[in-house]
Amino acid sequence: MNDLEGSVDRIAAETAFSGVVRIDRADEIELVKAYGLAHRGWEIPNEVDTRFGIASGTKGLTALTVMSLIEEGRLTRTTTAHSVLGDDLPLIDDAVTVEHLLAHRSGIGDYWDEDIVRDPLDYVSPVPVHELGSAEDYLRALDGFETKFPPDERFSYSNGGYVVLALIAELVSGTPFHELVVQRVCEPAGMVDTEFLRSDEPPGRSALGYLGEDGPRTNVFHLPVRGSGDGGISTTAADVSALWTAVFAGRIVSTDLVAEMVQPRSEVPSPTQPARYGLGIWLHPTRDLVELHGSDAGVSFQTVHDPSERFTYTVLSNTTDGAWPIVLHLDELFAW
Repeated sequence: MNDLEGSVDRIAAETAFSGVVRIDRADEIELVKAYGLAHRGWEIPNEVDTRFGIASGTKGLTALTVMSLIEEGRLTRTTTAHSVLGDDLPLIDDAVTVEHLLAHRSGIGDYWDEDIVRDPLDYVSPVPVHELGSAEDYLRALDGFETKFPPDERFSYSNGGYVVLALIAELVSGTPFHELVVQRVCEPAGMVDTEFLRSDEPPGRSALGYLGEDGPRTNVFHLPVRGSGDGGISTTAADVSALWTAVFAGRIVSTDLVAEMVQPRSEVPSPTQPARYGLGIWLHPTRDLVELHGSDAGVSFQTVHDPSERFTYTVLSNTTDGAWPIVLHLDELFAW
């Protein structure tokens, strides 16, 4: 056992970590290890190829899907939401564009507003979660929220904005959003284990999301039965690594469009974790590092990638806060 593995093992034991940690450097896997249980009732352990929900990590895949439609000319960054949505969601400002939505600068009212401080275990869906199975189903959840500020005035993280992007992508492509992400992102990236799973139909090799470090209660009543553009896709540590490789090799969209995605649109102040934001991708405040992360009831996830060094770490957990102690340790270890 090397020092890196030993330090991760120690924190995993101290925090009852449940999930998978993977670290890649160039073409070598420096560490990949699974901890805890995928199913507590049957005591089924997590494995390195277990599939985990990644919550808002999904937004990166949504952004890539939309950018692929832009590259094909089916959309532009200045396409307005209402030019595609028509009369749906009338409270969205007429000036809101695809780029505003991608950059979290649209100012639309949010059905899952993270500016409101809540307990992560609250039940916050405005409609019953079992009724949210397709992109179109989310129209009921999105409707009725007043505009927060004029488009492009400032950054405001918006889950609703990314569901609107899913609706737009589905309408202009004629393909259901869940299939579209697989076709345009997962297949070219070789992400063979990544898809939008239904929480009421969990297949083999998928981890149930647990609300706490122990106990049997899952997140099945907290999250939509099937995710959308803002979150809910399931993936593996290997597929996350494959995603970063494919993105920066230009296999999903051209490298020119990738460069636009990682161009900072906003500074995002925070007393604990300041950052910048591009189009669907979080950016380190001072270094050329890219990041996706997600947090929800029964889900915690972070992946950080250094394109120049071809270095990636990924932490996936099937508990609400499980990933963060190991994420903090890796950030400190690699001086990020």
